[in-house]
Amino acid sequence: MGKKVVIVGGAAGGASAAMRLRRLDENAEIRIIERGDDVSYSTCCLPYFLSRRVADSKRLILMTPDRFRRQYNIEVRTKEEVTAICRQEKRVRVRRQDGSEYEEPYDVLLLATGGNPILPAEVAGSDQAHVFTLHDVADAERIEAFIRQPEIVHAVVVGGGFAGCETAENLVKAGKKVTMVEATDQVMPPFDFDMAQILTKELLDQGVTLLLNDRLTRIEERTVTLSGGGCVPADVVIFALGNAPETRLAKDCGLPCGPSGGLMVDRRYRTADEAIYAVGDMIEVPLRLTGKKGRLPMAWPAQMEGRAAADAICGLPHRSKGFLGSAVLSLFSLYAASTGLTEKAAQAAGFDTTAVYVIPADKVSLMPGSHPLHLKLIFESHTGQILGAQAIGRDAADRRIDVVAALIAMGGTLDDL
Repeated sequence: MGKKVVIVGGAAGGASAAMRLRRLDENAEIRIIERGDDVSYSTCCLPYFLSRRVADSKRLILMTPDRFRRQYNIEVRTKEEVTAICRQEKRVRVRRQDGSEYEEPYDVLLLATGGNPILPAEVAGSDQAHVFTLHDVADAERIEAFIRQPEIVHAVVVGGGFAGCETAENLVKAGKKVTMVEATDQVMPPFDFDMAQILTKELLDQGVTLLLNDRLTRIEERTVTLSGGGCVPADVVIFALGNAPETRLAKDCGLPCGPSGGLMVDRRYRTADEAIYAVGDMIEVPLRLTGKKGRLPMAWPAQMEGRAAADAICGLPHRSKGFLGSAVLSLFSLYAASTGLTEKAAQAAGFDTTAVYVIPADKVSLMPGSHPLHLKLIFESHTGQILGAQAIGRDAADRRIDVVAALIAMGGTLDDL
């Protein structure tokens, strides 16, 4: 019998780590403990069930406990919650759904507890039945069932990031009248203010009422009150403010967290305890261009981290070079993609920057179906080192950013581009 690896959390980071571990070690005893109903589900596609562009919620689930057992010989226990880590004894305490408890020993523990959706406590009335967060498959099913009622007409989405924009789009496509409330002066923070205006126009053109520099203060049965004094009709309210790292287990057993609130890990995703690793939304990671650590709560980094942690557990060499934070968004008729630093972030990091804008066609301009592609490139003025890029258009924005992201990862300059 090989080493016993217990994984706490079965979403992107935990599931990818488990499968990679099995590929590397057929004798390891691998166990996933997940407090929710499902493991290995597509967080990124959750909003698309609200409009039924993803027709069946079962399609959001990529792996089941039974398939883990049959295909990978991995035991998955859902609806069980790890409540404590006993580091000295190398055991975790687990509570079943019926309230009974047991202890599970481990040789190696991998924490992949993710994050908890942010629901501001200061907003009065946020505990009502028509207020939701969109965090897992069960959330998506509850929201979709609720908005299917014919009397649910007006929807308020709180937050203008990735989840907020995707949720707003799919509520519009579900036939709802949507208001988006964003506390800052722009939507989509991975983009500079100037580029974000293109996305703002797209939201407005598609009928979304956009309220910037405003916050919810109170939720009533059919309305919400805003800090600016306004009152907006709201039959359903969905908070899409991202998530806070779920580090309670780690903190309770004495593992340190960093300034970002995420759990501190080394370049091999090992915590301060040599037998405990951690990946995903709960950790802080180094950002490639600045060397500073921060949180990058996205599914793809979590998958990469899970695989890298599995390599480290099995003794394979791995050293993370840091992340660029590349991302892509589909918003109605537009694709928006970004990589590296925004102009604002680059200047804050101390770079002497130059930003250039071009608006080429996304394909040869004389061809039918060609459209403008808005592209912004940020580079260091005196060296030409590429620091970041943003692209928005009807087609090919992601492919342009793919190229720039690869070049940044290789330390490329304008001459290389």
